[in-house]
Amino acid sequence: MSEKLTRMDVTTALDLALDALAAHGERPAYRVCGTSAALLQGVRLPAGDIDVLLADRKDLDAFAAALSAFPCLHPAQWLPGSAQYFTRFEVNGVVLELSTVERQTDSDALECVGSGPWRHHVPVVCGSHRVPVVRLELRLATELMRDRPDRYDPLLGHLATHGFDADLLRRAMDACPVPDHLRRLARDRLTR
Repeated sequence: MSEKLTRMDVTTALDLALDALAAHGERPAYRVCGTSAALLQGVRLPAGDIDVLLADRKDLDAFAAALSAFPCLHPAQWLPGSAQYFTRFEVNGVVLELSTVERQTDSDALECVGSGPWRHHVPVVCGSHRVPVVRLELRLATELMRDRPDRYDPLLGHLATHGFDADLLRRAMDACPVPDHLRRLARDRLTR
């Protein structure tokens, strides 16, 4: 299993997983989030796995059943500390994690909680599939909150070059919340 995935690694693993899901006759709503979502959108940053968010436990169970031909690294179970139902598989040498996040929020601008990932996403082609991935504004706010410059620097560079939704980013930074010094850093980098 790779610690540093390429876009091709992620695309190939997702294509295989989604083929298995289709062959199983399931169509649960899902979103790709985390660093692999950024990688799929052309951001060059370190990614070690694929994170797939599902709306509820029955959808996760259906997706996991479809992946039964692949090695299961962590059986589906409730993780109370993170308020998520979670499982982990290995698909083509890539770790693929499926989870729900079961916390309430009024914000529509968080990456994995509430309506944010379901409202703010873009389609990316992965093999024969169009994959819904969370918007980079939501991903950036998460990385700023975690203070991971190896992740937020490439995201800032990409958004500065390709454009972004300033209102969505502001709401995401408010919802996380992102510390003031990192908000200033983001503003300075994005308004050059």
